[in-house]
Amino acid sequence: MAFVSGLMGPYMSPIPINSSLGMALSLAIAFTVTPWLALRLMRSHGHGDAATAGPSGLAARLPRLFDRVLRPLLDRASRRWALLGGVLLAVLLSVSLALVPNSAIGVVLKMLPFDNKSEFQLVLDMPAGTPLEDTAAALHELGAFLSRQPEVLNLQGYAGTASPITFNGLVRQYNLRADAEQGDLQVNLVDKHHRDEQSHVIAQRLRPELDRIAQRHGGKLKVVEVPPGPPVQSPLVAEVYGPDEAGRQQLAARLEKAFHDTPDIAAIDSSLRIDAPRAFLRVQRQRAESLGIPVAQVAQTVHAALSGADAAWLHDGHSKYPVPVRLQLPREAQVGLDALLALPLRAANGQLVPLSELVRIERGVIDKPLFTKNLQGVSYVFGDIGRRAGGQAQIPDSPLYGLFAIRGKLPEAALPGTGAVGEYWIHQPADPFRQYAVKWDGESQITYETFRDMGAAYGVGLILIYLLVVAQFKSYLTPLVIMAPIPLTIIGVMPGHALLGAPFTATSMIGMIALAGIIVRNSILLVDFIELQLARGMAFKDAVVESSAVRAQPIALTGLAAMIGALFILDDPIFNGLAISLLFGIAVSTLLTLVVIPVLYYALYRRRFTPIQPEGV
Repeated sequence: MAFVSGLMGPYMSPIPINSSLGMALSLAIAFTVTPWLALRLMRSHGHGDAATAGPSGLAARLPRLFDRVLRPLLDRASRRWALLGGVLLAVLLSVSLALVPNSAIGVVLKMLPFDNKSEFQLVLDMPAGTPLEDTAAALHELGAFLSRQPEVLNLQGYAGTASPITFNGLVRQYNLRADAEQGDLQVNLVDKHHRDEQSHVIAQRLRPELDRIAQRHGGKLKVVEVPPGPPVQSPLVAEVYGPDEAGRQQLAARLEKAFHDTPDIAAIDSSLRIDAPRAFLRVQRQRAESLGIPVAQVAQTVHAALSGADAAWLHDGHSKYPVPVRLQLPREAQVGLDALLALPLRAANGQLVPLSELVRIERGVIDKPLFTKNLQGVSYVFGDIGRRAGGQAQIPDSPLYGLFAIRGKLPEAALPGTGAVGEYWIHQPADPFRQYAVKWDGESQITYETFRDMGAAYGVGLILIYLLVVAQFKSYLTPLVIMAPIPLTIIGVMPGHALLGAPFTATSMIGMIALAGIIVRNSILLVDFIELQLARGMAFKDAVVESSAVRAQPIALTGLAAMIGALFILDDPIFNGLAISLLFGIAVSTLLTLVVIPVLYYALYRRRFTPIQPEGV
């Protein structure tokens, strides 16, 4: 896991580094300190009647238990096949839980669950050209609603200026939000120990009413939470590529409509901007010069009326710096052109001439931003998973399912006469001038990269485990027997997530990687005991049965120790997936290993160690 690339690398690397160093240290202690302590503290166990007495308690009952469980499986091949079929069926049923996420027993696949943070952010986008006062009014109404919520401690609004930058805002470029139609609210919640719900649940519960308030003002609202992992532009991002800008924008608009038509897709927005009116004042130079009014004076007068001009400086003797005296039109006079055009300018002969006689008004639209990524023109469509106003939850709370729901609407969103829309998951299209295409980004990209790297690391780890066991047992078949229970961990992991209602996340995958090493250790103990007993002359079938009976207690104790350690992170919002994987994976796979490994070893090597005779008699 130390080789996971991308933004998830720094999140993952402390786990393998610390655990590897801890394992190396504990191994050194086990070979040095533990024997020394045993020698000093357990001397009485080597003398007297205690040394010659037989096992008692649970240790005495285990041989009879495993004899009743394993003997029937070793005696009849049909029962071994039935065991194999039952195990495979359990694996398939466990995997199928991820295919029914909406059911009561389904497991949701997600990158990382939301942490219980103390804050969230509201990002408001009003229509282009909206005055600053209207943006502030919308933020004020949103803040008034939030201030009535018992979970909200305080909040602060920013209209027409960027809020203090955060890591999440840096990736989303919130530091550039300085237009009059842009605003956001920073919401701080009370301490998590003083509220019953987590921050994500609170944000999702408040989202519908907040959306209704924003819609009354004609704005678009996004509820932005602090991400538990690497920040992205948005949980759902569609990058639209194509031969020309007009076609890209048209396809992005159709795709945005597909987002709206998909249930439970909220915070829908795009990089497209509607036309906002703009007025250009062209100075009539001939008229101005005939009146003796310089063109620069006309421009300075308009700028001073709208933005203000420092006419003088006030030295009051108390301030460290002089205070500027600024002349500016009142706010109500800055809306519309009537008050501006009525401003008088003094001509060379002393006559006052209104500005309307010196300029010509030309109507236009505000320039729209154009976006590129890696030198390719692109348009963006954004979305998130959340219940809209008046809607009911139909899609699990994971962007992956929302993405798969939108993909079905791609054929309808395609531009007429341009063919099918291309789809890309990993990289941009190599030739964007050939066809219109969509590249899915956001949390799906991070999820793919993380699970790809972790899956590759998982595979490399299994190969290294196999080579290590080959070197130990001098066999190419025995390591396959030892590693056979690794898939059995899924029988405990997936039902455990379903039982506790937790999503299967990247930390759950970390737990499965750890389980591979734990289960292989148990298998090595069993197989090594069988071979030791065979070397002492014990019958093959008796050695197989006795391996589980003798090794069951230490295997169960070490597994229980690992499960107790996992209990301490079970209530953590981020790492509870790791805890669930370890708890249920160890419990189920340990029980199955004590049965499957001896039976599988017997089935493969029975002809080598026992005489050939008919079975089932």
